[in-house]
Amino acid sequence: MKRKTNVKVVTAGIFIATFMSAIEGTIVTTAMPTIVGSLHGIEIMNWVFSIYLLTNAMITPIYGKLADKIGRKPIFIVGILLFVFGSALCGMSNEMLTLIIARGIQGVGAGAIMPVSLTIIADLYDIEKRAKVLGLTSAAWGVASVFGPLAGGLIVDTIGWHWIFFINVPIGLGLIVLLQYFFVEEKKVHQAKKMDIFGSMFLMLTLVSLLLGFQLLGDNGITVTVIGLFVMSVLSLGLFIRTEKRAEDPVINLNLFSNRTFASVNIVAALISGFLMGLDVYIPMWMQGVLGKPAGLGGLVLAPMSIVWMYGSFLSGQLLRKYAAKWIIMAGLTIILAGGGTLLALPMQSPFWVFFIIMGVLGIGYGLAVTTTTVEAQASVPKEEIGVATSFNTLSRTIGQTVMVSLFGIILNIANGQQLVNAGITDLDIMNRLINPHTALQIEASLRAELREVLFSSLHWVYFAGLLLIIFALVFSFMVGKQSRSVKLNEE
Repeated sequence: MKRKTNVKVVTAGIFIATFMSAIEGTIVTTAMPTIVGSLHGIEIMNWVFSIYLLTNAMITPIYGKLADKIGRKPIFIVGILLFVFGSALCGMSNEMLTLIIARGIQGVGAGAIMPVSLTIIADLYDIEKRAKVLGLTSAAWGVASVFGPLAGGLIVDTIGWHWIFFINVPIGLGLIVLLQYFFVEEKKVHQAKKMDIFGSMFLMLTLVSLLLGFQLLGDNGITVTVIGLFVMSVLSLGLFIRTEKRAEDPVINLNLFSNRTFASVNIVAALISGFLMGLDVYIPMWMQGVLGKPAGLGGLVLAPMSIVWMYGSFLSGQLLRKYAAKWIIMAGLTIILAGGGTLLALPMQSPFWVFFIIMGVLGIGYGLAVTTTTVEAQASVPKEEIGVATSFNTLSRTIGQTVMVSLFGIILNIANGQQLVNAGITDLDIMNRLINPHTALQIEASLRAELREVLFSSLHWVYFAGLLLIIFALVFSFMVGKQSRSVKLNEE
């Protein structure tokens, strides 16, 4: 008797893999002060995070192509193996540079986990059930954002920071065994077409130079290095497009972008993911710097968005049975616009509970919009290109987040700098002390109140820019086909 995939077990494995990669970001953030104290190298500390994101992003589209060409199972397992290997190296690191290199390897592995997970979900579930499963996957990220800091603090205080990485090894190896036995995939028919090596290289060079350029732009402003990286990204993009037009089996089929629905849902995904960084990064800053709340509450205020996001995803699945994706995306964006507009209109001394309500509203909007853009990106392409489509959707969100977190930082710094100069305050580092609950109370009371007004005003410029992103997203949502392929698939 021919074995079949155990859908429930494989889905559980996908959730575990997603949670494992999601928690890695939050758990490392908590442990970083201890790691720096152990390994030193505070001046290159940010690269522990940056290199993970860079290697993750540059390899994601390659995995998507390989998942379509070779199969989901082998690529997913290779990604988990690399993630486990990188985690083991991180745990064994004895200096900061070694840790950064190991984190780069970890990121290469993580680059397969998210897009290939979503591709497997697309293979296993129809449209309505898929949206519900995607909601549970989103919940894994939400739980990780809350559980990660707690787990990180506990591990660091008991068995040591090395184990925040070592713990991934048995989990990852167990996942590989589970997938090997319970995930049965039909073997792909071998194609004689050559792998697009040069296209892959130019694509990775484009992504690395672009994302690294924005990373350095946010850190240091406009420099010769930043300009050089942006020029390199443009040149390598041109070479990539030229190569893809001639390639026998391109890593990304450029014809996908002539598909108006595919192009527009990915632009929408990038724009709303950019605004999401404004929430994830700057709402805790609002709580701590403006309202003077402790760090724990600053992060906890985001929890309603993560929890309600799951409900929005479930709702998306139900609505996709009846309505075209265009209207669901527009509904989600309208809710996000309303939530973001409310943030912009809030007075300075708004009570803490108001933010819980706003985050919950935003969670519904994001659950509808993000889930539907993912499902529609998959449904708008032929089945043999679902892997590429899914990985590009993941990449679009990563690019949106990376670019906007840099631009938001620039907006905040410019606004803070101008207001401090107008107020006659020359100590520009004082804002760093304000947003740290441990040092804020060391600032004289009247000055602290003035600085909170400065930060409050600057944050409004950040959210004004964020709302512009959502308005642009709404414009692009009009380009999604009225009769989405999701609905057609369900009718069939």
